[in-house]
Amino acid sequence: MPIASVNPATGETVQTFEPLDAAGIERRLARAEAAFHSYRGTPFAARAELMRRAADLLDRELEAVARTMTEEMGKPLAASRAEVAKCSKAMRWYADHAEELLADEHPAPADVADSGASRAYVRYRPLGPVLAVMPWNFPLWQVLRFAAPALMAGNVGLLKHASNVPRTALAIEELFQRAGFPEGCFQTLLIGSGAVEGVIRDRRVVAVTLTGSEPAGRAVAATAADEVKKAVLELGGSDPFVVLPSADLDAAVRTAVRARVQNNGQSCIAAKRFIVHTDVYDRFTAAFTAAMGALKVGDPMDESTDVGPLASRQGRDDLEELVEDARVHGARVECGGGRPEGWDTGWFYEPTVLTGITPAMRIHLEETFGPVATVYRVADLDEAVAVANDTPFGLSANVWTTDEAERERFVRDIQAGGVFFNGMTASHPALPFGGVKRSGFGRELSGHGIREFCNITTVWIG
Repeated sequence: MPIASVNPATGETVQTFEPLDAAGIERRLARAEAAFHSYRGTPFAARAELMRRAADLLDRELEAVARTMTEEMGKPLAASRAEVAKCSKAMRWYADHAEELLADEHPAPADVADSGASRAYVRYRPLGPVLAVMPWNFPLWQVLRFAAPALMAGNVGLLKHASNVPRTALAIEELFQRAGFPEGCFQTLLIGSGAVEGVIRDRRVVAVTLTGSEPAGRAVAATAADEVKKAVLELGGSDPFVVLPSADLDAAVRTAVRARVQNNGQSCIAAKRFIVHTDVYDRFTAAFTAAMGALKVGDPMDESTDVGPLASRQGRDDLEELVEDARVHGARVECGGGRPEGWDTGWFYEPTVLTGITPAMRIHLEETFGPVATVYRVADLDEAVAVANDTPFGLSANVWTTDEAERERFVRDIQAGGVFFNGMTASHPALPFGGVKRSGFGRELSGHGIREFCNITTVWIG
């Protein structure tokens, strides 16, 4: 079956591609293996120069790349531009810092003297070809936050991108080629999900990283475990956004709207469950509902659009089912709750606020991947922590408070890979990113991310 690039704002098929056959996959795997044997020995300075060239190309072609992303997955054009700029920044960050992040580590001689060593140290060495199974929601950022550290560490990359963003996937491969990376250092595999297992099992692929759904993560992790290969997973999230009485409510409301509808609400780290102390619940909910209801839904190429379409018809259908289930079980729809008028084509959904959520509703535990917010009233700090942790996911959390004791309580007790106070969750190249529970394992970005795909080698000298 062809791999299609479909405009989610119109439903129009823009371009189709034939997936790779077995021979095509074999050629790319052989190329990756050959590339690793030569590329692994390149000095950090040479890798950094190539990475900076790729970043320069991305900056020069920002508008074209941004438009391709918007045409393929529907995010507002301004958000696509910001994503491109974020990627080039991260590429330069790793070009600047990879060598120090992977520098040899030398314990004090006295600490290893009883081992019989005159000297001992730790060296980080590249592993080999790494398969990246990536999602459509941040089609450039998700890939480059893997590719930049992996390539700077001396690994080579194989990309199995989401099937609805093939044009972006091919553009990334071409970016590295045009920057001068040796042939085979980074290749896109246009394959369906059914071909992923075979690639993971191939002896030449040494590790796999996946960002995506929990079912996809289970399948990839099971295959990697069966082959005894390293895996890093970044899966779903149902991030809490906790508002306590000391919060700056105006700032909290403004940030809550951005945190919920970023990327048309299709982000693992988007705030999804708004947990509000009873003392400020009425004021926050009224202001939040008004702001969500005032957002402009429309053509993502229109500079004035706040929320574009969902990336697929299935995604919209899934969101509608979650909202309808909540409504049937007693949730109140404060705003939105359906398809916007005037958009008969494309996969649009209104920004929606639901209150009166109970554990009987699917939406209480399932991730909402679209512009739908659930709001909870809590009586005190203990209940806020309990509700925040009452989810199978643990990616990140947002907490609004100026009280130091409350901050420490959340740092101690929140079940998440990150906690952001008085701001919204965001990924940054200098900070580790990842989750706990069913949000996955391992870390991306920072020194932790670049070391995930390294052979941490002990060197002992007698």
